[in-house]
Amino acid sequence: MVVPDPERRRTARRTLLGVVAALFAAMLAYKVLEAGRLEQTALFYVGIPALIALTVVATARPRSALGTIMATITVGLALAGPLLDEGVVCLVVAAPLFYLCGAILGVFVDEVRGGLKVMLVVPLLLGLEGTAVSLPRANEVTVTRTAPAGTDLEHALAAAPDFAPVRSRFLRLRFPRPVRSEGTGLAPGATRHIDFTPRTSLGLRSRPTPRSMDLTVVRYEPGLAVFAVTRDTTLARWLDLTEAEFRWQGTRLSVTLRYRRTFDPAWYFGPVQRHGMREAAAYLAETFTGSAEA
Repeated sequence: MVVPDPERRRTARRTLLGVVAALFAAMLAYKVLEAGRLEQTALFYVGIPALIALTVVATARPRSALGTIMATITVGLALAGPLLDEGVVCLVVAAPLFYLCGAILGVFVDEVRGGLKVMLVVPLLLGLEGTAVSLPRANEVTVTRTAPAGTDLEHALAAAPDFAPVRSRFLRLRFPRPVRSEGTGLAPGATRHIDFTPRTSLGLRSRPTPRSMDLTVVRYEPGLAVFAVTRDTTLARWLDLTEAEFRWQGTRLSVTLRYRRTFDPAWYFGPVQRHGMREAAAYLAETFTGSAEA
């Protein structure tokens, strides 16, 4: 019979205590930041993994800070959906940033002398964006597609679109998908109402929430139509979509989407949101040119 090593048992208990304390601290920090409407700032996406790392190191004193921090973040992300009522998209988009911050801080503790002090300074500097510092938020993306010969693009844009299946791998990560549209015409004042697939979170006892978007034509001239977004319950949790511009000449259609980045830090969410909006613009262009069926 093998007798468990008392030191190993103490280490295991200490590690478990550190993990529990880190998850509790992260949950408390989330509630505080949410109450202060700071859940979309870098303080949230950098500060919470830093808080998890600090708590683990301070309470568990693990032999490998990196391994313990990464394991704790994994458990935390697994619990985030059901407990915080988040969806798959939020967890998939945020997970790489959490792991990156946790890995950087874990390496500092394991490999760098004075790493614990660095853990206190780095998150403070990186977490300022969205609170004390704000980088430019206005963005736009443009995508061009060519329709088959003989296609009347103005007629296609004036009619209610027949949305095709989403082919983009990124947009198929449970992002909202348009299912029906109401409204026709390109004259200023013409409106569109688009219903999307309902939002389904991972929260306990959560129910699907309807999502839709309203747009109004604010500018029209031959070869150009600009739609302003007047109401949006579809993307509002992720970014602020303001305008959709359509330019066409012959069978070439260019779609420009203008939006404001609402999440920080910009170095991470800027490219992620830009990629997502480019994929969305491509989907719209392919829908109206008929190339989405190819």
